[in-house]
Amino acid sequence: MGKSDHQMEFLVFAGLYGAISISAGAFATHGLEGHIEEQALAAIRMGADYALLHAIALLGIAAMLDKSPRLLRFAGWTFMVGIGAFSGSLFFYGLSGITAHLWITPLGGALMIIGWVLVAVAGSMNSR
Repeated sequence: MGKSDHQMEFLVFAGLYGAISISAGAFATHGLEGHIEEQALAAIRMGADYALLHAIALLGIAAMLDKSPRLLRFAGWTFMVGIGAFSGSLFFYGLSGITAHLWITPLGGALMIIGWVLVAVAGSMNSR
């Protein structure tokens, strides 16, 4: 795949994660509040917040991909998988109350942290 293909993938996922995060936050506030436990509601809101933040980060990666294609492409993938694992597991918990899968949440968080470190490394390599 060329750079533009990866840029388009990151844009597609940024749009999807952005839409999902706004929808989940709105549903939590307007549809679930008062109907589920506060802890479950907080989990959905946290998942929505982190998904939106990283959707915006994916937009930045797509825009800057030509500056450090290998590192930023890897950062973008860690964000995409990390968002799915972190936010997805919180959404599932919030809606189902099932906790057996919550071991996935910190793995998603770790992937997002790795992505941010890769962004920093890419930036430091390009500032020389």
